[in-house]
Amino acid sequence: MLRVSDLRMREIVNVLDGKRLGLVQDLDIDLEEGRVKGLLALGSQARFMGFLGKDEDIYISWEQVIRIGTDVILVELELTRGNY
Repeated sequence: MLRVSDLRMREIVNVLDGKRLGLVQDLDIDLEEGRVKGLLALGSQARFMGFLGKDEDIYISWEQVIRIGTDVILVELELTRGNY
Protein backbone atom coordinates (compact mmCIF):
# COMPACT_ATOMS: atom_id res chain seq x y z
CA MET A 1 0.00 0.00 0.00
CA LEU A 2 1.23 3.49 -0.87
CA ARG A 3 1.01 6.43 1.45
CA VAL A 4 0.62 10.05 0.44
CA SER A 5 4.08 10.73 1.80
CA ASP A 6 5.46 8.05 -0.57
CA LEU A 7 4.15 9.95 -3.60
CA ARG A 8 5.17 13.46 -2.61
CA MET A 9 8.22 14.86 -4.35
CA ARG A 10 8.41 12.11 -6.97
CA GLU A 11 9.23 13.21 -10.49
CA ILE A 12 6.38 12.99 -13.02
CA VAL A 13 7.30 12.05 -16.61
CA ASN A 14 4.96 12.15 -19.61
CA VAL A 15 5.31 8.95 -21.66
CA LEU A 16 4.01 10.65 -24.82
CA ASP A 17 6.98 13.00 -25.20
CA GLY A 18 9.40 12.02 -22.43
CA LYS A 19 9.24 15.43 -20.76
CA ARG A 20 9.57 15.90 -17.05
CA LEU A 21 6.44 17.62 -15.80
CA GLY A 22 7.64 18.40 -12.30
CA LEU A 23 7.32 17.01 -8.81
CA VAL A 24 4.20 15.78 -7.03
CA GLN A 25 3.11 18.52 -4.65
CA ASP A 26 -0.35 17.41 -3.60
CA LEU A 27 -3.13 14.91 -4.19
CA ASP A 28 -6.76 15.57 -5.07
CA ILE A 29 -8.69 13.15 -2.87
CA ASP A 30 -12.44 12.47 -2.83
CA LEU A 31 -13.01 11.98 0.88
CA GLU A 32 -16.57 10.71 0.47
CA GLU A 33 -15.55 7.90 -1.89
CA GLY A 34 -12.08 7.42 -0.39
CA ARG A 35 -10.20 7.56 -3.67
CA VAL A 36 -7.54 9.67 -5.35
CA LYS A 37 -8.92 11.85 -8.15
CA GLY A 38 -5.66 13.36 -9.35
CA LEU A 39 -2.18 14.71 -8.75
CA LEU A 40 -1.01 18.28 -8.59
CA ALA A 41 2.49 18.81 -9.92
CA LEU A 42 4.62 21.87 -9.52
CA GLY A 43 6.05 22.20 -13.01
CA SER A 44 9.36 23.79 -13.86
CA GLN A 45 9.00 24.39 -17.59
CA ALA A 46 8.65 28.16 -17.50
CA ARG A 47 12.01 28.77 -15.86
CA PHE A 48 15.29 29.85 -17.40
CA MET A 49 18.33 28.31 -15.66
CA GLY A 50 16.31 27.95 -12.46
CA PHE A 51 15.13 31.55 -12.27
CA LEU A 52 13.53 34.35 -14.32
CA GLY A 53 10.20 32.61 -14.47
CA LYS A 54 7.46 31.10 -12.44
CA ASP A 55 6.45 27.57 -11.69
CA GLU A 56 3.21 26.40 -13.28
CA ASP A 57 0.92 23.95 -11.54
CA ILE A 58 -0.18 20.98 -13.64
CA TYR A 59 -3.25 18.91 -12.74
CA ILE A 60 -3.13 15.24 -13.75
CA SER A 61 -6.26 13.11 -13.34
CA TRP A 62 -5.79 9.68 -11.80
CA GLU A 63 -6.92 8.03 -15.05
CA GLN A 64 -3.86 9.54 -16.79
CA VAL A 65 -1.42 7.84 -14.40
CA ILE A 66 0.15 4.84 -16.17
CA ARG A 67 2.62 3.51 -13.60
CA ILE A 68 4.01 4.50 -10.23
CA GLY A 69 7.66 3.54 -9.89
CA THR A 70 10.08 3.87 -7.02
CA ASP A 71 11.58 7.09 -8.42
CA VAL A 72 9.11 8.44 -10.99
CA ILE A 73 5.44 8.47 -11.89
CA LEU A 74 4.66 7.85 -15.55
CA VAL A 75 1.62 9.60 -16.99
CA GLU A 76 -0.01 9.90 -20.39
CA LEU A 77 -0.93 13.54 -20.81
CA GLU A 78 -1.80 15.33 -24.03
CA LEU A 79 -0.26 18.72 -23.44
CA THR A 80 -1.75 21.88 -24.81
CA ARG A 81 -0.90 25.47 -24.04
CA GLY A 82 -3.78 25.60 -21.55
CA ASN A 83 -2.57 22.84 -19.25
CA TYR A 84 1.18 23.16 -19.59
